Amino acid sequence: MLKVTNIRIPVGESDDRLPDFCARALKIPRSALQSLRILRKSLDIRNKQRLQHVYTLAVSVEDEPRTLRKSPASATPYQPRPFEPPIPGSDPLPHPPVIVGAGPAGLLAAHQLAQMGYCPIVIERGRSVRERSRDVRAFDHGAPFDEKSNYLFGEGGAGTFSDGKLTCRNTGPDTDRVLEIFAAAKGKPSIVYEAKPHLGSNRLPAVVKALRQQIIAMGGEIRFDCKLDQLVLESGRVTGLETSAGFLPASVVILGIGHSARDTIDMLSIAGVPIEFKPFQMGVRIEQPQERVTQTQFGTGWQAKLLGPADYTMNV
Repeated sequence: MLKVTNIRIPVGESDDRLPDFCARALKIPRSALQSLRILRKSLDIRNKQRLQHVYTLAVSVEDEPRTLRKSPASATPYQPRPFEPPIPGSDPLPHPPVIVGAGPAGLLAAHQLAQMGYCPIVIERGRSVRERSRDVRAFDHGAPFDEKSNYLFGEGGAGTFSDGKLTCRNTGPDTDRVLEIFAAAKGKPSIVYEAKPHLGSNRLPAVVKALRQQIIAMGGEIRFDCKLDQLVLESGRVTGLETSAGFLPASVVILGIGHSARDTIDMLSIAGVPIEFKPFQMGVRIEQPQERVTQTQFGTGWQAKLLGPADYTMNV
């Protein structure tokens, strides 16, 4: 298999033309290209009169050594780096592992554990994403604040009602695996290779629900309206959890509590659990007319109309 970089297609051309452009770059007949997979897709906007999508591809060809000899430097041997999950322990757990919080960290941890056969239990102080969406809409229209089901707490975590961007500065098989899980849970298939993957806030609730259904199908369990009140420790080891729904025995607990569960953080601190401060970041929201941003980024040509709204990043 070969990795082919810098394949450029003008905005407006279909991805179906990729095999033709790739074969031309490799200087081989189109029929010699056996398979093709997009590894990365980005957008070159430096020339506003000729906007281009830029691709990195994994391809299989009939005669790889010969193709490498005659092809430009943009083609190199490619060895995929598969995600390697942790090796399960040899001793069975006395109780299923418990995950506190059904945000992205908790749901992804539960998905991995369920896939490995651990039948995890996820407890979440808030409600399911469908009920939570109803509660948030009611609050926006003047209903009393529900401290358990709101923009911060509930299935999906604090990001469920954001704009849906998947921002991660890390790369590697583990990052790829997370994006693959999202894509398989009703996310857009293209998020696995887009330079700036974006789900969309209208799609996020369906993704969260699909993740929950997958976890349950693999033997996991999710309990809503169940808040962690106290970790039960004996000789420095976890033996269970006191929750709003009663005692839950556990020898392994994963905390995916996010940044807003201050009561839980206080409880952990009092219990002697080591806690480290994370770097503090402050964001400033700058509002500008979307039309001006799009024109500045993409220009005013016919290609710009095909790309939709543009975004940008300001470095200070």
